[in-house]
Amino acid sequence: MTRNVWVLMLAQAFAMCAAPLVVFAGGLIGKQLATDSSFATLPVAAMVIGTAVAVYPAASIASRYGRKLVFLGAMLIGLAGSLVAVFSIQMESFSGFVVAAVLIGVVLACIQQFRFAAMESVKSDFMPVAASRLLLAGIVAAYLGPELVTLGLGIHQQTFVGAFYLLGGCFIIAFLFLLFGYRNIELKIVKEEGEPRSFSEMLSNPGILLAMGSASVGYAVMSFIMTATPISMHELNNYSLEETKWVIQSHILAMFVPSLFSGWLVKKLGFIAMMWTGLAIYAICLLIAYWDQALVHYWGALVLLGLGWNLLFVSGTALLPQMHQANETHSVQGLNDLMVFSIQAVAALGSGALLILLGWQGVVLVSLPIMAILVLLLLNWRRVEKLKATS
Repeated sequence: MTRNVWVLMLAQAFAMCAAPLVVFAGGLIGKQLATDSSFATLPVAAMVIGTAVAVYPAASIASRYGRKLVFLGAMLIGLAGSLVAVFSIQMESFSGFVVAAVLIGVVLACIQQFRFAAMESVKSDFMPVAASRLLLAGIVAAYLGPELVTLGLGIHQQTFVGAFYLLGGCFIIAFLFLLFGYRNIELKIVKEEGEPRSFSEMLSNPGILLAMGSASVGYAVMSFIMTATPISMHELNNYSLEETKWVIQSHILAMFVPSLFSGWLVKKLGFIAMMWTGLAIYAICLLIAYWDQALVHYWGALVLLGLGWNLLFVSGTALLPQMHQANETHSVQGLNDLMVFSIQAVAALGSGALLILLGWQGVVLVSLPIMAILVLLLLNWRRVEKLKATS
């Protein structure tokens, strides 16, 4: 692995602490600050909305000025968002905390480019491995993000305030890694490639649709179930904060630990096999979640949810660069992340309201039609490949 990949892994390990922290604490803080409990998950949804809104502008700025400028600017925005969160919790301002979550979402949009920057830093054969290696940073973030709540109590007695002070420190550390370690990569454009295609032409390509669909469905189902979990466990089923944190930490670890081998599996067995496997794991996850709401069922379902997400996301991410021209890189990446995180934003936004209306089992059942979208895309891909083989 190149120097850039290692630097990006280190920076992501600290910067990505924001996501599990907001996932764990966002709904609980929202429950404390919001006047209507149905809006409790709005901060988590706001984080995802911030990501969805920022992904395409971030890709456009990177294409013009280089990824390093985007990465460094993002870390400063993250520091600002952390301080806004601190102020909002202290002032008991729900709207202020939602703004902080949006700013953190903007940072996550830029962090999503880390995986593309890593793949650009290696040869094409190693792209799946580079993408999965970047996700290994999530192992650190999975533990450290929620743990900032406990560590932060030594800084400030008010719950969650110290956590966001520490998150600001994580962004500063990531900034320093990127400032001194990351180098922009020049993309090689082949003259014979022709003009970049329009968005409609790109989306008519079954391969691009499948790559985007795999990542989008993976994120949508994962976000939908994960966002509802802390409130369902802690507020509705009266599990302790420690038990809830353990389930969320286990889930996020399960999202990233498989990166030790998922890139290799995609390389050896292929994208399609891994996508079907990811869907099968999701199906088992939903069965366990629907069966009962005992602690072991929450834990088992959330661990499988993380594993299924990893296979779907790594497969889609590694397939995408093979489906477009080099001169379309930033456009396709921006379009991909816009689709992925717009769908995730809708899932996160609806999760809390549907939990109140339909209950935990209702949330689980709503995930099934989302999974059906990827099934249709996979069947369409198989049909297109058969037509190519017979022509």
